[in-house]
Amino acid sequence: MLLWRASGAETRPPPDRLGVIRAGLQQENRPVYSLAESRGNHTTGGAGAHDHDIRSLHSADASGGLAGQVPRLAAIVAHIRSGAVYLSALAAVSLVTAACSDDGLDASDTTTAGITIAGTTQISTSVPPTNARPPDPLDFNRDGDVVFGVATTGPADGGGWSQGIVDAAKEFSILNSFAAPIVIDRIRPEDAATLIGGLAQQGVDIIVIGAAAIALPLADVIKQNPDIYWYCNCGAGIPEHPGLAQSTHDGAEIGYTAGFATGLLLEAIGERRATIISCCDLGFEKQLRRSFEDALRTVDDSFRLTYVRTGTLNYDFDNTTNAQAAFRTAVDERNHAVLPFLDGAHRAVVTDANVAGVIALSAGSSTACDDSELAYGIAVRFDGGDYLRAVLPGIIDGSFSEGQTRTFKVGVDPQVGAIICNPSPEQQAAMDDLYVRIAAGEFAEQFAELTLDAFADEVDLSEDLLD
Repeated sequence: MLLWRASGAETRPPPDRLGVIRAGLQQENRPVYSLAESRGNHTTGGAGAHDHDIRSLHSADASGGLAGQVPRLAAIVAHIRSGAVYLSALAAVSLVTAACSDDGLDASDTTTAGITIAGTTQISTSVPPTNARPPDPLDFNRDGDVVFGVATTGPADGGGWSQGIVDAAKEFSILNSFAAPIVIDRIRPEDAATLIGGLAQQGVDIIVIGAAAIALPLADVIKQNPDIYWYCNCGAGIPEHPGLAQSTHDGAEIGYTAGFATGLLLEAIGERRATIISCCDLGFEKQLRRSFEDALRTVDDSFRLTYVRTGTLNYDFDNTTNAQAAFRTAVDERNHAVLPFLDGAHRAVVTDANVAGVIALSAGSSTACDDSELAYGIAVRFDGGDYLRAVLPGIIDGSFSEGQTRTFKVGVDPQVGAIICNPSPEQQAAMDDLYVRIAAGEFAEQFAELTLDAFADEVDLSEDLLD
């Protein structure tokens, strides 16, 4: 476990006080920030957004179909959600506050507040003139500093999905001259309440939780720290809590796009076997694996998938020794594509895959195709940094509140789903068509049945895990 401030941003001493709840901010004369987020069309899906209140997880689909029951199941079986679906990349966000003029009270004497986010449109609003700098909208504890806290299950510097979300918070802090983030990594679920409770006492304004597995034990900690904004990169989701915002996605959608893309690349080289190397066959791992295999065999029914678990404990996605041994076995068994569904152990396996000439898939990173050190054939995108970047405007302007959920959908949101790094025109057309079909709901019942089966051993959990 590591407790540290990420390098590269100004380090300031912890503030002497917390305790002023966020409601007080609304009584002050402060700038109103607004942002119309621009979501461009990706080549494998349309633009748009699905911003759902998590309360929708507890109501069945109006049609009464099996697919309508899956979101509720996701909330019930929350304890199996781990850092496996909370992954990487940088958040490039900049807050810009213009200074007031001292020359008089004409029409130009206003304070303008704006938000600049890479890939989005900047919108500014005017507020009455003042000689004092208004409170920053992210200074939830009102101590004059903005400090992010980040809690992850994997290593903060291991090159996996945990590092991705740490890097996102670090980049955001550097761009805005905030204090460096305070990071605690390698957190086990049984230690989460103690360690993240300690993080909450370090003067942080926002705590970013990188895995649902370490968010579940935090009900009391969240209630005891109302002057912190709590956000979880929570994969398939956990039971609602009014003090916790979440981002989620559908692992079956992601796995299906990854399996289909792998099938297209295997077909192109005349091979037929792929392997997934992961932790411990938890529910969300089964969900992605089974949808991956279904899609792989739609390309060619003779294609085969092997799954290898390498963790010695639940949520052990960092066992490099076991993962590399599993990959050597996969090569001996003539596997020609590998998805290391791992965190700290991911890049070691990809390095070995590059040496062996095996097609490598990323596990979360949206920038894998442009990696300067490793060669990827497919980027399997569920990037925690991208998710954080997408929700930050709503955190800033208040439209994304604790208790709400932002759901990222394949074919709808550009942040999620597998892409082939260097596709042929025919491969790209096939992927485009698949994204359209997923977005249209063509596979909804299939994914629902698969998901129910994947989590069948865990449906006896209580819905009030976060009460």
